Amino acid sequence: MSAKKPLKYTMYLAAVAVFFALILLPPIIGIFIKWNTIEEVLGQPALMHRALIAVVNSFVIALFVSALDVVAGVPLAWLITRGKSKWLNVLDTFADIPFIVPTAALGYSLLLFWNGPEGLSALFGGSLISTGWLLVALLHFTFSYPIVVRVFVGALLDYKREYEQASRTLGAPPFIAARTVTFPILKPALIAAFILSFARSLSETGATFIVAGAFENGPVFLQNMRNAFSNGLVSQATYEGATIFASLILIVTSLSIFALIRILGSRLRLPFNRVWPSIERKLSYTKATASRNTVTLLVFLAIVLLPSLFVALPAFQALFTEHFSAAISGSGLWTDYWQSLLISYLLGAIVTVIGLIVGLPMAILIARKKFGGFIATVLDLLINVPLIVPSIALGVSLKFFWQSFAFMPEFILLIFAHLAITYPYIVRSISAAFERISVDIEDAARTLGAKPFDVFRTIMLPLTKYSILSGAIMVFTRSVSETGATLAVVTNLQTAPVVIVNWVRALQNPALNANITPSVVGLGCGILIVFSFIILLLLRLITRGKGRY
Repeated sequence: MSAKKPLKYTMYLAAVAVFFALILLPPIIGIFIKWNTIEEVLGQPALMHRALIAVVNSFVIALFVSALDVVAGVPLAWLITRGKSKWLNVLDTFADIPFIVPTAALGYSLLLFWNGPEGLSALFGGSLISTGWLLVALLHFTFSYPIVVRVFVGALLDYKREYEQASRTLGAPPFIAARTVTFPILKPALIAAFILSFARSLSETGATFIVAGAFENGPVFLQNMRNAFSNGLVSQATYEGATIFASLILIVTSLSIFALIRILGSRLRLPFNRVWPSIERKLSYTKATASRNTVTLLVFLAIVLLPSLFVALPAFQALFTEHFSAAISGSGLWTDYWQSLLISYLLGAIVTVIGLIVGLPMAILIARKKFGGFIATVLDLLINVPLIVPSIALGVSLKFFWQSFAFMPEFILLIFAHLAITYPYIVRSISAAFERISVDIEDAARTLGAKPFDVFRTIMLPLTKYSILSGAIMVFTRSVSETGATLAVVTNLQTAPVVIVNWVRALQNPALNANITPSVVGLGCGILIVFSFIILLLLRLITRGKGRY
């Protein structure tokens, strides 16, 4: 069946059709449904200037944070894949923690850790880091850091080390071998990690709003406009016009940047010609390696992991209170929590499976240019659109589109919304894996009589399975933690992040629910993190090969 071109191209066309019908067009059409409201912004120069400044702030923060992510995340991925400790599976799973914590709870956690009197600021007698651009940058680094680690871990595990080992036998120290052999081969993974990190920073809304203070980037500007509309300070047309205007600017500018990265990325040659043998030899061995690993772990623990888990620390106190027994028995507010947790995991599993089914053909189509280089480039750019649009704007635009289908159950709407948000992760991860594998390997197998599906099953799948797993993990964790789009799309169903966000709001405004305490919020976050951690760790232990993963 795989050798018949009509069937093969039907599969690729079906993948493209699903992408346009369920992923790309709904948010775009949702934006254009309200296109006429953009005149409200164009007629207010002060508001338009404010929106443009906010968008510029988004790009500055995203570029800065993405560069830091690559510099700090690649060494941790290297340690996870090349280290010898039996605890590396646990460290690998801990790297996903910021992805598991609901975004709004993550923002609240970092606010407490860096700014609140209960956190690190207590050692300095005041707020260590005030709300504003620096705290926003720390937040974005925290939740985008796992993306780089996850993409590069998959790339390194799929990478066959024979070339690197050959360079070592020819006298190259480890650092030079990695720089001149490994990283050039894994360049597609580096580019994919940077793009995903960059796009994730551009779109985050809920957590950013909590720590931004007076600072405005694109998503915070949209959230402020939404709040102004809710409080009657601006009209609905102005709010919708601002949402459309800022979203379009973000999409157009981001796609231009991604096109530039794709064009220049293929021409960028690694390694750089110049070498410093004595310096690089010193960087290759025990002392330098130990220092690098120590700094990498300190950065991960102090800037990523501890701030992410800080909101869940009250969970330990709750173990000795009535809140824990109420949670175990599922009484009171915990009844809704357990139902929402089940919905979250069921939703995450369904979205992951669907994402793999519809994303794999698209990734192959892009990486192998099945419909030509131009179409592959266009599709490669378009899959980033759901990542670029701020999650709140994406949810609103999806609601504009799907509200005409009143017969559709809310759970199906949630699947479509989460699929739109997570689809780029699986496609990016897999396409980068295929791009670094030479087409000559496939051609050699075909000359020996192998059919296309046999080539994929026996050659390509074994060479990319860890990248596919990394993409699936990112899809699952992103779906489980998503808040903004979920709130915008549905009204009755509640996922676990939505419940936790409502609890955080009640904690900040006790009038909403006086029964919510820090222990309740911490225990809710703690349960979600523990269950997700166990699921991801078991997945790694089941799928690891030859002692890895």
